Amino acid sequence: ARASSVPLQRPAACAADRYFDSSRLACAPCGAHQRQSAGGSSCVCEPGYRMVSSNGGFSVTCEKCPENMSGVTQDGWNCITCPKGLTLEGKCKCLSNEILVERSIDGILLKEALCIHCNGSEQSFSASDASGSRCVRCEKTFIHVSKSCDCSSPNILAGGLCFFAQESLPPKGVATVRFAELGISLTSAWFLKNLQSSAFACWLYSNVTACQALGNMCVMNMNSLSSSSTDACGLFQYIFIGTARLGIVHSIAYWRHNLPWLYYGDQPGLASQVLEKNHFPTTFSFKGRDKDVKLQFIAASFDAAGNFLKWQSLEGGILQLCPDTETKLDAAYTFGTTYRQSCKISVSKILLDFANPIFYDLFLEFNGDNGQQHLWAVPVLNLNLQYNEKFVNQGSNMNNWLLTRRFFLVDALSGKETDLGKPPRVIRIASEIAISIRLVSHMQRGTIYPPLITIAYTDVLVQNPETQSVMVSFSVNYEMDQSEARIQTDVALGVLGGLAVLWSLLKTAGWKRRTGSSIIDLQTVFKFLLFYAGDLANVFFIITVGTGIYWLVFFKAQQFVSVLLPLPSQEEDFVTYIACAFCLKALQFLQLLISQLTIDIFFIDWERPKGKVLKAVEGEGVIKSAAAPVSIWRTYFIANEWNEIQSVRKINPLFQVLAVLFFLEVVGFSNLALMDASSSLTRSSESYVAPWSRILRFGVSVALWIAIAILQVIFFSVFYERFVEDKISQFVDLCCVSNISVFLLSHNCFGYYIHGRSVHGHADTNMEEINMNLKREAENLCSQRGLLPNTDGQTFQISISRKMRLHYDWIHETLTRKRGPARLLNSSANTFEQSTRAYNTMNKFLSSFIDHVHKEMDYIVKDKLLLERILGMEFMEPIEKSIFYNDEGHSFSDVLYYGNESTLLIFDILFFSVVDLASQSFVLAAVLTYLQQEVFRFIRNTLGQKNLASKTLVDERFLI
Repeated sequence: ARASSVPLQRPAACAADRYFDSSRLACAPCGAHQRQSAGGSSCVCEPGYRMVSSNGGFSVTCEKCPENMSGVTQDGWNCITCPKGLTLEGKCKCLSNEILVERSIDGILLKEALCIHCNGSEQSFSASDASGSRCVRCEKTFIHVSKSCDCSSPNILAGGLCFFAQESLPPKGVATVRFAELGISLTSAWFLKNLQSSAFACWLYSNVTACQALGNMCVMNMNSLSSSSTDACGLFQYIFIGTARLGIVHSIAYWRHNLPWLYYGDQPGLASQVLEKNHFPTTFSFKGRDKDVKLQFIAASFDAAGNFLKWQSLEGGILQLCPDTETKLDAAYTFGTTYRQSCKISVSKILLDFANPIFYDLFLEFNGDNGQQHLWAVPVLNLNLQYNEKFVNQGSNMNNWLLTRRFFLVDALSGKETDLGKPPRVIRIASEIAISIRLVSHMQRGTIYPPLITIAYTDVLVQNPETQSVMVSFSVNYEMDQSEARIQTDVALGVLGGLAVLWSLLKTAGWKRRTGSSIIDLQTVFKFLLFYAGDLANVFFIITVGTGIYWLVFFKAQQFVSVLLPLPSQEEDFVTYIACAFCLKALQFLQLLISQLTIDIFFIDWERPKGKVLKAVEGEGVIKSAAAPVSIWRTYFIANEWNEIQSVRKINPLFQVLAVLFFLEVVGFSNLALMDASSSLTRSSESYVAPWSRILRFGVSVALWIAIAILQVIFFSVFYERFVEDKISQFVDLCCVSNISVFLLSHNCFGYYIHGRSVHGHADTNMEEINMNLKREAENLCSQRGLLPNTDGQTFQISISRKMRLHYDWIHETLTRKRGPARLLNSSANTFEQSTRAYNTMNKFLSSFIDHVHKEMDYIVKDKLLLERILGMEFMEPIEKSIFYNDEGHSFSDVLYYGNESTLLIFDILFFSVVDLASQSFVLAAVLTYLQQEVFRFIRNTLGQKNLASKTLVDERFLI
């Protein structure tokens, strides 16, 4: 590495007697009597020495001139006598208005140089040119004012022009440039040289170039106006007002003859009239035979001196300072494609590429009715413009704006203080350029308002150009009036939010009825807030889904442009709604999870002992006859099956996430979320990729989530559960085959009952008898499975009386006071016997309750009213008797994941959307969504298993 390293040396670092050797990329010494050339890349002879030979670099031979010929010719090869002295470089000099002659007409070198005076009399009107080498006709203002080439007093000489002193001239201009960002004002060398002369020439002679130059100096001063200043803009306004007699151009009141069009006027409210009164006379469409998707911007360009350069199309990146491919740069002017570009550019590159400022008057081209091409002027909103030292264009109130016309990209000229040949002290850069296209509301034919270009300039104090850099950006934004959409959203939010309050009140009333309480206490208020959180989350979800899908469909599918996407700043309310929906839905989900993990459940075993067995009595040493024990394995089996279906869902969560990710990233549906008019699912790698729209990202992902979830639900409910496996129905059948019923209480006085009493009287038998029983049942040779005779109803919603609940709690308290043994080998006999007796007591009580043994705690069976089913509540209060409502479905799944699929699905969608909106990554959102599903499924299974073991006395070690 050391062998390949070289020292870094710059040409500016070479001493006066050294030059920069480009072959060695290093400084090298000059020869004797030599010094560095002006360019620094070669050597030249010192003053008083002529060149004898020169091959570039240090290959220069110098020879001293004799005393009587101490001067050197302009080319440096010969010595010559100089009659009027020498310059610092050792060459001959002449007086002003004289030209230097070193050779005769036929090229013979003179021994003594001649200084010939240019004849400024009326016959020739000649004067020496800027180089002093030839006589040329003097400037016409000199001839006009003084009839000679001298501008003597009392005439006024300004910027190389001569003016009558007695003529009415504009006031004396102030050659300062204000750099407001830095808080400094500089006396500009360019302004000192050209401001006064341009103003005079424009005023007196209507000189087009001078007027353009004056306008350019006003633009370099940020078009800032002051009633007390005579800077460039003050002089321009003075001339503009004083030349009203000249008339206007193209019937535009702000465009005076011979003057550039700089302002639209300063009347209050004028900006809104310019931007909204007239429509652009061309319609735009995204699709169809007449699609017109290109914005034909064209600019008239001028140099700083006021010379017209050419018409320039903006295609090719004229206004984009950041480098890119031509295809991507031209995408900025494709109608409907939001374009954003930003980068950092070094100050040294800016100084190199933009040494001379170019000024632009921007127009939008269109075809008239007769096919003639026309131009529509594009107004400029200069955010740095000051009016009486106040920034007037930085607010959102359009009526206060002061619109302008001309602009530039980089000004490295006005910041030069003393010498125009030296680097500037300050440069001004258009760091933010934004073209805004606004759609006319309630128009179905793609009509737009005149475009607006907004520019923000950055002032840079040049200190070290190599290390300094500036962040620049260019964007094209499409917008429309979103006030109507906001009103409709607010109305929908208000109406649905009010309905959510009513629905939450009904839920709270139903919950109070199911808890057996009629007192409105703090718990009731808290429960209402939880219900309202869930319902309000659904309201926000409905509104955001509707909004996202609306923009997705109507923006991407429209032919003539009738809607445009909201700007990123206009999406904040939408993102806030999604965040609110997620937070509220998460609260509802956690409340659902907690309620499912705290349900009361008991397995009623209907099996009765078969015969008697001889059993030794401990401590007595005798053998007695006792009822044969009933096997517990059926209860363990049912408990395990219940444990397995706790987190079963109506869809496959993993497939859901993978399918959504597949369609978004592989098929290419994510491309529909780009802020362009294309509805294609593929994009070329060479084409420009528009920025993402958060509304479209949400709309596309939610549409896929919902569509795939609906397809999954249809597949599982219509095909899979009917022909392959229905775990919920199979669990009910298994209960009947096992001769075990399930008693569930999700609320204090409300729950579910699964009637699993075997129609064969017993289930603890061998395989042959079980098969025989199933065969008899299939052939209708036995009674039906239902709780009531001659019915098939096995599942019920139950509303139990207060007395029934108190008796249940009394037994359950004994049951749960001491849990099952931690180890079978060292368990306490008393604890085990107490738990066993409590279990048998609960089993006997519930089975007798089902058999109507307790007349004081009896129940009736009835159907729910239609309105009760719709509202999800019970109108009758079980005061004396409990009520069993026939359940045509499997409503006990409400205490499982299976019965709450909508809540789980919405929570997954919102979680996915929140992660995606925060990270702009569908892949990360999919991964994190799957992880949270697994985490909560693990929590549901683990804690649900513990609750199951605690409430049913099933030892947790047997739950696998």
